[in-house]
Amino acid sequence: MSCSQENSSAVSGTTSQVAAQARATHQPPRSGRTDRATVAVYAADPILRVGVVQQLRRRPEVDLLDDADAERAEASLVVVDHVDDHVATLLHRLRLNTATRTGLVVGTLGSGALQRVIECGVSAVLRRAEADQDQLLHLVLALANGEGVLPGDLLGKLLTHVGSLQRSALDPRGLSLSTLTTREADMLRLVSEGLGTAEIARKTAYSERTVKNVLHEIITRLQLRNRAHAVGYALRNGLI
Repeated sequence: MSCSQENSSAVSGTTSQVAAQARATHQPPRSGRTDRATVAVYAADPILRVGVVQQLRRRPEVDLLDDADAERAEASLVVVDHVDDHVATLLHRLRLNTATRTGLVVGTLGSGALQRVIECGVSAVLRRAEADQDQLLHLVLALANGEGVLPGDLLGKLLTHVGSLQRSALDPRGLSLSTLTTREADMLRLVSEGLGTAEIARKTAYSERTVKNVLHEIITRLQLRNRAHAVGYALRNGLI
């Protein structure tokens, strides 16, 4: 994807800036700060840029940097309507500067865009509809203090996504501790103790045919090879 020329013409001085991975939190910025937070604002649309700059310029807590000094900003704000390939390229470039963190002020964040911007290094997100002077200041100070900001609904989506990734990483088949019924777990436990079909049938009061069917069902459903494989799988995953 080659859009660096377009970004350079739309926003000068955007080659080296950074953002650490998003750490979603709703805690207010720390109040012990004595100096002004330095911030650079980037927007392909000059109207969007002017609007944010005018809001922040009124606040004594913020020091707005021009393009020549943008690389030393503690916080970089990217103001866009939506996230597309051009914006993603810009965010990736901003991520290269380890001295600053990036926040995104966005009109709409489509499906899958949250994960994309976090992968691009964005640490805080604010919807443009909510971007009044106080919210913009909160965003900048949070970034300067090493914090993150996400709207509540986006935080929920992020946590759901992280949980899904964790489950996939722990068990690619999407299985859980409830994969086995009590009867199935009991029979596999007896297999692990070295019992054969007839012995399991006597201990569980089921017919040998039922025992065979239950064990076959486990092996088939979990895509395993045989009883020994089923026992090993169940032990590794804490199912028995």
